[in-house]
Amino acid sequence: MANPFKAFLNIKRNELPLALLMFGYFFLVITSFWILKPLKKGLFIQYYDKSGFDLFSWHLGASQAELLAKVLNMFVAFLAVVVFTWLVRHFHRQQLTWIFTIFFMLSYSVYSMIIANPGQITVWSFYLFGDLFSTLMVATFFAFLNDSVAPDAAKRLYGIIGLGGVTGGVFGTTFLRIWIDQVSMPGWLWICFGIGILIVGISAAAGSIVEKRTVNLSDTSNKIKEKKSIDNKQGKGKNPAIEGAALVFRSPYLLSIVGIVGLYEVVSTLMDFQFTSTIVHFLDGPAIGKQFATVFTITNWTSMLVQFFLTSYIMTRFGLTTALMVLPIAALVGSMGYLAVPILWMGSLLNTTDNGFSYSINQSAKETLYVPTTKDEKYKAKAFIDMFVQRFAKALAVGISLLVTSIFTDYSAIRWLSLATVGIIILWVFTVRYAGRKFKEMTE
Repeated sequence: MANPFKAFLNIKRNELPLALLMFGYFFLVITSFWILKPLKKGLFIQYYDKSGFDLFSWHLGASQAELLAKVLNMFVAFLAVVVFTWLVRHFHRQQLTWIFTIFFMLSYSVYSMIIANPGQITVWSFYLFGDLFSTLMVATFFAFLNDSVAPDAAKRLYGIIGLGGVTGGVFGTTFLRIWIDQVSMPGWLWICFGIGILIVGISAAAGSIVEKRTVNLSDTSNKIKEKKSIDNKQGKGKNPAIEGAALVFRSPYLLSIVGIVGLYEVVSTLMDFQFTSTIVHFLDGPAIGKQFATVFTITNWTSMLVQFFLTSYIMTRFGLTTALMVLPIAALVGSMGYLAVPILWMGSLLNTTDNGFSYSINQSAKETLYVPTTKDEKYKAKAFIDMFVQRFAKALAVGISLLVTSIFTDYSAIRWLSLATVGIIILWVFTVRYAGRKFKEMTE
């Protein structure tokens, strides 16, 4: 059997500086994300755990109220697409990173002053803020990365760079789980502020390497300047709200990526609702936040092991299609297990079977799909997919969850959502096969 470490460490010497910097960049982004995610989710669920949330005459439990927050995320994501697309016309790579990082650093400082005694506005806005961070910062990172490597290099580099993300997840959740009772909410936000400073510095160094490498290629500098000028002129007059969507709907290949992203988000949102409902049913008070932190820690350790031992090995030895198949198979196993035994830890492990593979092998494989696309597709079409399509799919899953829980109010009914996830996973598998075949044709 081939050595998986050989595939993981198959990096050329001249690629190593950029790979290590992007490893660090992704590590810091995901560390911040996994500090923010348990905090914003725990704050929201604990706030509404006892009294629930009243929407006109409709009384919702904490997990149902969170579904409404996910619907609002779709509108926030739409605004994010517009802003991102407009900025892409004028800024690229590290410049985009600086703009968004400084925005979030300013937001950390504001929330640090109001988060200790939150009201409803703070609770809802902080939940949306946490999702906006992942929406913008992860999309910005991968736009930077996909615009900096060639298809043959992506299969070698995305394993170790992706490891930066899952290692950041392990570090962030483990650090939070150990110190959650010792560090205040404002304290965690100031930690994220410090991480933002490091992100700015690392992205500057990585951008410098990419620009020097590009300029050193014969006649490339002038061509890039000319192309950037042409791209900016072409962008003028176009509506930034629909520019990315127009690119997507003209390309069957990009539509297949839409299918992969959208179907996954529906499955993931349904599984996350089952996960949250299970914890709320069996636990209460501070135990809810601690269970979230514990499960997220287990998930990220799983993700790191998968990334280290399997991602590069599967992508280089068995190809992109096989790598993209791992997550739907894991989600299928988790859903069937919860359908059979809907207890606390089986519900908790839904998060692990989803995110343990989503943030590792599936993330690297999915992002590789963008490598053979054009610059506009890498930035504008990808932003539309990762921000709007992703949130729209979540909203569809929210509708399914609310429909089921409004008809069947008993906890035991939650398990039957797994029947819906199984059907969607079958469509997901067929979409993966098409996208994998098209990627092979484009790169060959």
